Amino acid sequence: MGPGADIDHRGTPFTEGLLDELLAALREPATGAPRFGRARFEQAVFVGKAGFDRAEFDGPARFDWVHFLGGANFREAKFRRDARFADAKISGSALFRRSEIHGEAWFRRALFGGNADFYSVKIEGLARFAEAQFKGKSNFVGATFSGGAWFPDVHFEQRAEFTGSVFSGSARFIKVRFTGDAVFATAEFERNARMGPITCAGTLHLSEAVFRTAVTIEAAATTVLCRRTQWDSTAALRLRYASVDLTDAVWEYPVSVAAHSRPFVWGSENIAEPGLTDPRVRVVSLRGVDAAHLVLTGVDLSDCRFAGTLRLDQVRLEGRYTLATTPSGLRWHGVRPVRWTQRRILAEEHHWRATQGMDSSGWMPASAGESVLEPAELAPVYRQLRKSLEDSKHEPGAADFYYGEMEMRRHADDIPWPERALLAIYWAVSGYGLRASRALGWLLVTMVATVFTMMLWGLPQDEPKPTSVGDLTGRSITMTTDTSDPINPTDPWPERLSTDRFEGSLQVVINSVIFRTSGQDLTTTGTYIEMASRLTEPVLLGLAVLAIRGRVKR
Repeated sequence: MGPGADIDHRGTPFTEGLLDELLAALREPATGAPRFGRARFEQAVFVGKAGFDRAEFDGPARFDWVHFLGGANFREAKFRRDARFADAKISGSALFRRSEIHGEAWFRRALFGGNADFYSVKIEGLARFAEAQFKGKSNFVGATFSGGAWFPDVHFEQRAEFTGSVFSGSARFIKVRFTGDAVFATAEFERNARMGPITCAGTLHLSEAVFRTAVTIEAAATTVLCRRTQWDSTAALRLRYASVDLTDAVWEYPVSVAAHSRPFVWGSENIAEPGLTDPRVRVVSLRGVDAAHLVLTGVDLSDCRFAGTLRLDQVRLEGRYTLATTPSGLRWHGVRPVRWTQRRILAEEHHWRATQGMDSSGWMPASAGESVLEPAELAPVYRQLRKSLEDSKHEPGAADFYYGEMEMRRHADDIPWPERALLAIYWAVSGYGLRASRALGWLLVTMVATVFTMMLWGLPQDEPKPTSVGDLTGRSITMTTDTSDPINPTDPWPERLSTDRFEGSLQVVINSVIFRTSGQDLTTTGTYIEMASRLTEPVLLGLAVLAIRGRVKR
């Protein structure tokens, strides 16, 4: 027996000494590494650690149903044909670091009892890991899968890391369960990839990964990180439970992020989701993203950072999406009670208002290390979101963003104070034309004030009566009729508040609301009061109608 010989040790129990004798007989003098021809070890048992490091297999290598009791070491091994480890059981650590497999790699139903190290492994054929179990940590950092990588129904019980891996062929991660984190940072998927259904109780890292072709990702995960992820084709992210970070992600084609309301199904079976509790899908950041091709469906945006998003006015919000809201209930601003009108707002406004002293009660502060943006920076964000909903004909939804835009303009320090004063009046009178109750309240106040001022000073003491004076000349008479000027009331104030004067004042007010003159005789003061009411009350009524129209407009 010499280097390159065919070996058949099916069912052989190997002690460390016996394996050392075999490797010594096959060792290549020039390199010092054992070289096998065709190697068959099916159902063999390796009692100690099986050391095949730097071994070369010229023919197919079959380790199906092999039990490695002390672990397996195939570091820098070279398999020039297929390498089969189907149903193999590796009780200790499995070391395939920098090994090369030029054919197919079969790890179907393999059990890795310890850590599995596939660092920088190169597999030119199809890599099959169907139904494999990884009890320890899994390291596929820098691995190259030239002929495809299939991981259907695989269970990773601890952290699985594919950082920097290259999937030149098709990648299939179907019905995969990650109990720890799943890290695909900087991985590259050159051909069609299917990731899902995936269950990940930890974090699914896709940051800086590159997807060259269309991909569908179906995942139930605690967190999905897509920072600086690059999609060169269409992508659909269907998620459950996840907190999604899309900071600086890059795409040129439509990308959708949708909340999947029901458990994922594979075949006729619902995919189990252990360790996941919060059913919401929360998008926490869109900073640096070009939103022109982005569609968000049914997601929670209450913690999302929108500032810094490009072309935010073209984002599409569909389904039942959620945004942060103003604090509910009665609050205290010093000794003054304050109640915030309910509206949808951005998380960035929450952070800013939380820094405003006595006005900060109930507002959500920014996370540690998170910068707080000023109103001048938030106004354009609200403006773009408003335009997005207006373009999709969702006028009532756009109203809240218009209100937020006006609020930020009112508080911005780059706007001249006269303009800010006008905005403050507009806010106080009608909530920027969006609060009908506020406008109607002021209308009622002005009407009541007008009625009382009319009763006290606007109506004359007595209704002026016409007086006729005639001149008789011969057989003709000339008549002149004149009405005296209204006389200011002189009665005590309580006597002026009579039923007749109330009825007359009410007629003046009602006519003023609809911009008509009452035709009644008024004192000079009453004339000016009527002019003022004809100016203010129709405006307030119009603002109330405008607010109602904004909420029901289609």
